Amino acid sequence: MRKMLLIIPAIALLSGGGAVAISSKNAPEPVRAVGEPKNCVTISQIRSTKVIDSRTIEFRMVGGKTYRNALPQSCPGLKFEDRFSYRTSLNQLCSVDIVRVLHDQGGQLYEGAGCGLGKFQMVEKVAAN
Repeated sequence: MRKMLLIIPAIALLSGGGAVAISSKNAPEPVRAVGEPKNCVTISQIRSTKVIDSRTIEFRMVGGKTYRNALPQSCPGLKFEDRFSYRTSLNQLCSVDIVRVLHDQGGQLYEGAGCGLGKFQMVEKVAAN
């Protein structure tokens, strides 16, 4: 089997953004769960990711679906670094897989804490009142 290493950078890094102060305006949009949680998502269908906090990652998929993954434990450095990597020999990312926080030291990325994923829950935005 061939192992794959994928690096999922935060959108802020792609757009040249720097550190962002946390405030109420940066709170995640309210969402509601849709359907039953899934154990896996297909890697090729992941369009982008967003780290919500140290226990939550949002996966935006091709076709407009969004899944939130609630990690079973807090992941040290995940929110601060806002990026992670994973390795898999399959074409799916699953609840048994581990993501690793990516740290930047002098322009070089290195892997930090390894954190287990939870199930993938499809969510949709809650309409504003």
